[in-house]
Amino acid sequence: MADNILEMRGITKTFPGVKALSNVTLGVARGEVHAICGENGAGKSTLMKVLSGVYPHGTYEGAIVFEGEEVAFKNLRDSEAKGIVIIHQELALSPYLSIAENIFLNNERASGGLIDWNKTNFEAAALLKRVGLRDNPTTKINQIGVGKQQLVEIAKALSKEVKLLILDEPTAALNDEDSAHLLDLILQLKTEGVTSIIISHKLNEIKRVADAVTVIRDGKTIETISQGDVTEDRIIKDMVGRDLEHRYPDHEPQIGEELLRVEDWTAHHPQDPTRVMVDNVSINVRAGEIVGIAGLMGAGRTEFAMSLFGRSYGTRISGKVFMRGKEIKTRTVAEAIDNGLAYATEDRKTFGLNLIEDIKRNVSMASLKKLEKAGLVNDNEEFKVANEYRRDLNIKAPNVLVKTGKLSGGNQQKVVLSKWIYSDPEVLILDEPTRGIDVGAKYEIYTIINRLAASGKGIIVISSELPELLGISDRVYALSEGRITGELPIAEATPESVLKLMTIENPR
Repeated sequence: MADNILEMRGITKTFPGVKALSNVTLGVARGEVHAICGENGAGKSTLMKVLSGVYPHGTYEGAIVFEGEEVAFKNLRDSEAKGIVIIHQELALSPYLSIAENIFLNNERASGGLIDWNKTNFEAAALLKRVGLRDNPTTKINQIGVGKQQLVEIAKALSKEVKLLILDEPTAALNDEDSAHLLDLILQLKTEGVTSIIISHKLNEIKRVADAVTVIRDGKTIETISQGDVTEDRIIKDMVGRDLEHRYPDHEPQIGEELLRVEDWTAHHPQDPTRVMVDNVSINVRAGEIVGIAGLMGAGRTEFAMSLFGRSYGTRISGKVFMRGKEIKTRTVAEAIDNGLAYATEDRKTFGLNLIEDIKRNVSMASLKKLEKAGLVNDNEEFKVANEYRRDLNIKAPNVLVKTGKLSGGNQQKVVLSKWIYSDPEVLILDEPTRGIDVGAKYEIYTIINRLAASGKGIIVISSELPELLGISDRVYALSEGRITGELPIAEATPESVLKLMTIENPR
């Protein structure tokens, strides 16, 4: 039998009316990287909250054995005292405190009731070096990117003499370079004796770092797979309960007349007007067509979309936009919507949704004019519309009065799509439409995209996942350093051909 640092036996957790976990078992060997997979809502995060004391002993059934001893954690402090540290997907750092202050928050380096700042910054610098971060410990958190913030969270965990590190979707918001660095760090910590549990939807990352994978579906343990037996197809089948022979639904395009044409679109950086972010971009989209935009991080994909949609990004913006051959203006978001454009942002939680509002209000918020009667929103009609989209897009919620922040990532994305579909656009721009959601929910999103195209809408999809673009698009543009470097019909688009266009350097 393996030397297990952790065993969770028969864990059952019930919320009012919902059994979130049902007799879940989990064994994690000392010194391994153990992945936990499952669709959104499968119970992964709930299980980790039970383990870390967020859901205290007494609120669940079953036993937790850590280092051979049955434990009963009442809170996070109890679990951290034993060497178990969890890093949530939503980072818990104070933006206005320094890196060092965040690392030792509630764990201060003090003497005689006073913080020893020399010791604090010295020890923080040593921890930062250990995680491969060169920033000064006195730097404010709001002055570093999300990738570096993840490393600060890990440094914070190491300051607590972590034995078992739990990372919940650690790379969900990171670019490829930051993701690779974080995964390398996890493997480095493994050589130093730190055991890790990683929750992730990114199956390629799991295959790279995990020694074992436990799959949870509908709150139950399906199986644990050792590294040599891990395949994406096997994990997907366990997660969704069926084979996904085709990762992408069948799509037979019925392409019609040109809807959108953008000519010589240029936008400059909002803080540095001398810096060109979008450089003379020209594209077109036809009715019933799904057009992909590929590019590396920083290529200008989102900047192009946002500057086009109501000038939501940039300064010194120029170029022409045509809808069905007629020139239109998109100087404001309202003007863009009125002229048939919609844009689903890549950051649904910050810019796409009001998380403290219910589904009903989120669906209607971009189209309140359609619900207006005598200067007031018709509440009954608003309720009816939201219910129709809840049904048609299979939003998993008991009713439309549920707060959107309570939904899984996939269901939140369906609410975003509902909002923009209800605005009845001619062309819908989808920026990273499946970021941070599981393979089952992705398939549903792809199906919705196909339905929109089949209804005659023009769809632009921006995605960092090249297989996704090639799997759902009819035509692909490549963007590099703000310029269009090529255009390929899907029959000619291969990972190699698109990547070659994505990496062309553009002389200015």
